[in-house]
Amino acid sequence: MKRVNIGGQAILEGVMMKGPDSYAIAVRKPDKEIAVEINKYKSFGERHKACRIPILRGVVNFVESLYIGIKTLMQSAEYFEDEEEDNGKESGKSKEKTEAQKKKEDTAYLVGTLAISIIIAVGVFMLLPAYLATFLDNVINNAVIVNLIEGILRLAIFLLYVVLISQMKDIKRTFMYHGAEHKTINCLEAGEELTVENIKKHTRYHKRCGTSFLFVVMFVSIILFMFIRTRVLWLRLLSRLLLVPVVAGISYEFIRYAGRSNSKFAYILSVPGMWVQRLTTKEPDADMIEVAIKSVEGVIDWHEYISCVRNDSFEK
Repeated sequence: MKRVNIGGQAILEGVMMKGPDSYAIAVRKPDKEIAVEINKYKSFGERHKACRIPILRGVVNFVESLYIGIKTLMQSAEYFEDEEEDNGKESGKSKEKTEAQKKKEDTAYLVGTLAISIIIAVGVFMLLPAYLATFLDNVINNAVIVNLIEGILRLAIFLLYVVLISQMKDIKRTFMYHGAEHKTINCLEAGEELTVENIKKHTRYHKRCGTSFLFVVMFVSIILFMFIRTRVLWLRLLSRLLLVPVVAGISYEFIRYAGRSNSKFAYILSVPGMWVQRLTTKEPDADMIEVAIKSVEGVIDWHEYISCVRNDSFEK
C-alpha cells in the first residue's frame, strides 16, 4: 500500500472522504441508519501531466474540490427530501426518460452552482475589499499602506463571515461533522485503530483543512497585492481578478508543504489557520464519529493502512 493523504469535508448530516481513486459519503439518515455511497474518481492531475505543474495544480485541485464538495452536498440532501409516491402509471420507457432528464438537470444545476459560488466568493472576498480601498486613495498617499489596509479588510470580511455562519444551528451540526472528519483522519495518520474511543482522543484541527487554505489565501493575497500599485479602479479590480489563480496556486503549495512536513517551522506556519478552525470545527458526538469511520471505510482499507503506518512499510 502507498501512503496517501485522505481528505474530506462535512456534508448534511454526514461526512465525505476522498481517497486515492474514489470518494465516499456517509450520511446518518432520518431513521438513524448510516447510508454509504462510493464514487470512483480520477483527478485531472492523474489524467493530464500539465495539471501536476506546481501552482497550476493548486488551481485545478481547488476547482475539483469545490465541484466534488457541492456534488456531495447535493447527494446528502437527497436523503432528507420528501419521497414522492410512485403511482405505478409510468411506463418503463417514460420512467427511464424521466431519470435521464433528472440527471441532466442535476448536472446543469451543479455546474451553475459551482460557477455562482466562485463568482460570489471572488466578488465578496477579492473585489469588494479592493473597491472599498479606493476610497482611501485621497486620504493616504501611499499605495503600499492602502494595499495593506485592503488586505486586512479582506481578512476581516472572511473572519466575520465565518463567525456569523458559525452561529447558525444547522451549520453548528455541520461543523461537528467537520470535527469528526478531522479527528478521524488524525487518528488514521497516527496509526491507531478507528474506534470511537480512539478518535475522541485526537484533536479536531488539521493542517490540510480547507479553512486553513482559505486563511492562507487571504494572507498570500495581502503580500502579493502589495506589489500591484495603481489608483485606477478598473486596473485594481482587474489585477485582483487575474491574480486569483496565482493566489490559489501559491496557497495550495503552502498547505501541501505544511500537510506533509512534521517540522516545527511548518507547524508554526500552520497555527493561524488552525486557530480559525476553532470556529469551523466543533467536538462531535459518538454517532457522528461512527459516520466518519464509515466514510473512511468507503475509500480505503484502514486496517491495512494502519498496519503500514505502524511498521513503516509503505511502498516507496
